[in-house]
Amino acid sequence: MSKATLYDQDFLQWTQQQAEYLRNGCWAGLDVENLAEELEALGRSEQRELGSYLQILLMHLLKCQYQPERRTKSWDDTLSNCRDKIQDCLEDTPSLQRFLQDSEWVEKYYRRARRDAARETQKPVATFPTECPYPVEQVLDADFLV
Repeated sequence: MSKATLYDQDFLQWTQQQAEYLRNGCWAGLDVENLAEELEALGRSEQRELGSYLQILLMHLLKCQYQPERRTKSWDDTLSNCRDKIQDCLEDTPSLQRFLQDSEWVEKYYRRARRDAARETQKPVATFPTECPYPVEQVLDADFLV
């Protein structure tokens, strides 16, 4: 069975085979093109994970600020958990820090958080600022909006 065929037919077996080839130095057996694609996909996955936690964190910050009377322990737990998960992402993959310093990248997740906050609070989306009102340092600060 060709390298690409195994990749298409049984991904798990393909990954195990490729790992074995790498460990044993069987360079000729490596499916280089698909390995490269999978490694790139892993990097994108790490970036999306960070973005997902940021989006949830931003949404809860907006909810806490614009609907404080409905704040619950669950919201506080979400703030804390998202901050912890973001910290874990940054500790495991320090190069992700550059995305938090990219205002366009942060704004992408803020726009989604804004939309979600409007839906969850049942307030018009115009209630919330069009641009992220919080610097990243503040967003990640465990003492902010506690």
